[in-house]
Amino acid sequence: ACKTQRKEQSMAQGTILINGSVFPFEPGQTILQVAEAHEIHIPTLCYLKGASPTGRCRICVVEVEGCSNLMTACDTPAADGMVIMTESPRVVDSRRETLELMLASGNHNCSIGSGRDSEWTEVQMQAVASDNFDTLCPSWGDCRLQDLAYHYQAEGGKYPRRQPPYPMETINPLIVRDHSRCILCGRCVQACNEVQVNRAINFGYQGDATKIVTDGDVPLKDSDQCVFCGECIQVCPTGALTEKKARFDWRPWEVEKIRTTCPYCGVGCQQWLHVKDGRIVKVTGVEEGAPNKGRLCVKGRFGYDFIYSDERLTTPLIREGEAFREASWDEALDLVAAKFKEIIEESGPDAVAGVSCARSINEDSYQMQKLFRGVFKTNNIDHCART
Repeated sequence: ACKTQRKEQSMAQGTILINGSVFPFEPGQTILQVAEAHEIHIPTLCYLKGASPTGRCRICVVEVEGCSNLMTACDTPAADGMVIMTESPRVVDSRRETLELMLASGNHNCSIGSGRDSEWTEVQMQAVASDNFDTLCPSWGDCRLQDLAYHYQAEGGKYPRRQPPYPMETINPLIVRDHSRCILCGRCVQACNEVQVNRAINFGYQGDATKIVTDGDVPLKDSDQCVFCGECIQVCPTGALTEKKARFDWRPWEVEKIRTTCPYCGVGCQQWLHVKDGRIVKVTGVEEGAPNKGRLCVKGRFGYDFIYSDERLTTPLIREGEAFREASWDEALDLVAAKFKEIIEESGPDAVAGVSCARSINEDSYQMQKLFRGVFKTNNIDHCART
């Protein structure tokens, strides 16, 4: 009843009182949005910016004067005259209780660890040896649930741990789905359906059997919708979804984060390279960076280990007979230019043609068509998108 009343009042612009301070708000803003706009932190787990708020996890609850129940800040509209407490004893107790229930919902051992040492411990070595090792989570140190459990001093063993009925899915090359660490927050579902709009995953079954399913509960690799963009990994607040190549191979304190632009096409997506000992071990999207706002495609997120392939060419090659020999860039470019000149002189400019990669940057495609039209004097220039 309190929420219904507040929704009716939220159409008018006004002010609300948060932790004793008065703040204005715009019509339609939620309590969480008003708080964030004024740098007041309210913790969340299920909330995903840009997606429809659900209030599913109840970590963002706040105390609203006049309401008998605690209200979820992510989906409760601000209303004129609201008086809100974001960290009252009642709120803190509720968040701690919710976290303790989450810790008991599966394989969540957030208090287990060896500190942020640079050397692998025996526990970590056991974790690397087996994906099914349940002591050290692959997201330990990079887990929102763990952060909140530490912050609110939640007890990990207060309730008996529930044994999830579903096995780990490891049969694709990119993503590990560990249902034992899933808290059913729904962030991955929102990311797939509302952010990337692939509609590959959703909630399935009911009650204690609820799980995140793909199509008719098939592995990701058998899905017709999943394109392995990895957005679900980026938004997962626990160790339920992890990148297979980086699993147990990195911790956030071991890496240097370097911002760069994805080289795969002309969109210009912003990336964080997570570099350990001079090697890229993980790539994530820059959530505040335009134009992608954290989103990446399968190549941008996962296609980085070719850099270290022994088969990668590192110098130009020139064919001599049936073999190739290494050459300098100057020699190779001079040879190509000479061949073009020879062909054009003998057969005319229309004897040559070019196809530009439509996924290259616009500047490169522009320069290539200028080369053919302005220098070679032919209009035989095309690009792959048309075909």
